[in-house]
Amino acid sequence: MTEKPTSEDLAIKRTRLAEDRNIMAMERTFAGWIRTSFAAIGIGIAFRALFGELDPPWLAKVIATAFILAGAALAFSAQRQTVRTLERLHPHLLERPSTPNFRLLAYAVMLGCVVVVGGLWAMDDVPATTTQRVGTGTSPE
Repeated sequence: MTEKPTSEDLAIKRTRLAEDRNIMAMERTFAGWIRTSFAAIGIGIAFRALFGELDPPWLAKVIATAFILAGAALAFSAQRQTVRTLERLHPHLLERPSTPNFRLLAYAVMLGCVVVVGGLWAMDDVPATTTQRVGTGTSPE
């Protein structure tokens, strides 16, 4: 016959399963923070697109840049917290998530933010009314 597990054995098993659940929750939390990061980046881009005609002209760029850089900061913070949590938890029934994958995703988001901000500031602020006629080299009248 098989032995009936003791109360201590059951407690150890519950603790191991709880650690596995915490790892899965940490992965979902990381995904949530990355989604929030993308939302902040999107808000920055949309703000620049919608309010590009503000006076002074650089104001829309500054506000958009703030949102985009906030998205980068969120991505960095998310990966930092995720890696710390992974170092503390030990999976039992799950395969250990790869720490470099979290870092790679967060660093890619941060690099994308830098590229978007650079492009945002490199773009010329040419109003739509001053576009030239195609092929003639003259301004519309």
